[in-house]
Amino acid sequence: MCYENISYTISHIFVMVFMYLFIVHRYSRRTTAGICVCSFMLLSFTNVLKLNIYPDSQACNFWVTIFQILVTQFTGVSIAKYRNSKLLFAGLSASNYVIAGGVAAKILFMWTENYLISMLGSLAVHGSILFIVYGRIRSVWLRYQEKETQGNWWELCLIPVFFYCGFSMLTFFPIKLEDNPQNIPAVLAFIITMFVAYVVVLRYLESESERAGIYWKNVFYESYIKGLEAQYYLVERSEQNLKILRHDMRHYSSMIDALLNQGAYDEIRHVTEHIKAVADENRVVKYCENLMANSILSHMMEKARQCGVTVRLTAIVPWEIPFNDYEFAAVIANLLENAVRCVSAFHEKDKLVEAKIECADGHVLIHIQNEYEEEIQIDAATGLPQSQSGEGHGLGMQSVQAFSNKIGGNIGCYCEDGIFHIMLFAKI
Repeated sequence: MCYENISYTISHIFVMVFMYLFIVHRYSRRTTAGICVCSFMLLSFTNVLKLNIYPDSQACNFWVTIFQILVTQFTGVSIAKYRNSKLLFAGLSASNYVIAGGVAAKILFMWTENYLISMLGSLAVHGSILFIVYGRIRSVWLRYQEKETQGNWWELCLIPVFFYCGFSMLTFFPIKLEDNPQNIPAVLAFIITMFVAYVVVLRYLESESERAGIYWKNVFYESYIKGLEAQYYLVERSEQNLKILRHDMRHYSSMIDALLNQGAYDEIRHVTEHIKAVADENRVVKYCENLMANSILSHMMEKARQCGVTVRLTAIVPWEIPFNDYEFAAVIANLLENAVRCVSAFHEKDKLVEAKIECADGHVLIHIQNEYEEEIQIDAATGLPQSQSGEGHGLGMQSVQAFSNKIGGNIGCYCEDGIFHIMLFAKI
C-alpha cells in the first residue's frame, strides 16, 4: 500500500510539472505554480480514499479515477492562456507521458521485486521522459499554442486518446501486467512508438506551417512589388507629362502675354486653370510616410479603382513603426481587400469604403467600414467575421487576429444601420 501511494504521488507530481511546462500560462509563474500545487494536493487526498480507506471498492476506484481525470484536465484549463483544442491535446498528452513512466516503474518492480529500486527507477524514468520531451518538442509545442492561424486540433486529440486506451488494455484491462508479463515487450515498444509519433507529428506540422508561412509571405511580397510597380508607373507617366507641360510653357507664356495686351483676363484665367489641372493630374499620391504601408495602399487603391470602388482613406503611418512593417502592411491589405471585395458586388448601392489608419500618439488604430448586402456571420469564438467561401479561406482574418495578439491589441467588429465596422486598436 505504501508503494502504491508513493508511485501515485510521483505520477501526480510529474503530471503537474508537465502541465506547468507545456502550457502557455494565463497568470504569473507564482500563481500558476500555486494552482498546480493545489491540484496536486486534491489528487493526493483522493488517492487516500482510493488506496487506503476504500481499497477494495471498485465503485470508489472508478469514480475517484474519473474525478482525478477531471481535476487534471481542469488544471490545464485554469492555467492556460489559450483555451482550445490544443489545450485538450496537451492535457491528454501529459497523462500519457505519466502513464508511460508509471508502467515502466511497474516493469522494474516485476523484474527486481525491490521497492527501492522500483521507486528510484520510477523517478529516473519520469525524469528521462520529461527531459526528452522538454528538449525535443516543448519549444515546437509552445509555438503552436501561440499560433492563432492554426485550425482545430480535435482530430489530433485522438492520438493521445488511443495511446491512453492502448496503455490501459496492455497494462490494466482486462488483465493486469503483473498477471501477464508476456506483454512487457509490447508495452515497451508502445512507449517508444508514442514518443516517435509525437515528435514526428509535431515536426511535420511545424514544417507544414513554415511552408504555409512562406507561401503567404510570397503573396504579400507580390502585392508589395505590384504596389511599387504602380508607383513607378505613376512617377514615370507624371515625369513624361510634366516634360510636355514644361515644353509647352513657353507657348502658354506667349499666349498669356497676348491675352494681357488684349485685356482678356477671363481667358487668361482659363489658361492658368488648365495648367493647374494638368499639374494636379500628374501629382504622385503619397498616402503615408511608411514605405511598406504606402506601397500596399497604392496597390489596394489601384485595385479598388479597377473594381469601381471609392475608398475614402485617411492614413497616418510614420516612416518607423514599433512593430514589423511587413506584418502591419499585410493587415492593412487583408482588411481593405475584404471590404473592397464586399462592396464590389453591389449593383444599386454606392461602392464605398471608408478607412482610417493611424499609428501615432502612442496608439495604432485601423478602422474599416462599408455597407453590406449578404448577412455577415460572426465567429462565436473569435468575434470576427467568418468566411463563407469554404475551407482554405478566412486565413487573412486569422492573420489579422494573430498580429493583434502579438502587439497586445484588441480587435472587434459590429454591424450598425447596414454598415459593417471592423476595428483594431493597440497602445504602442
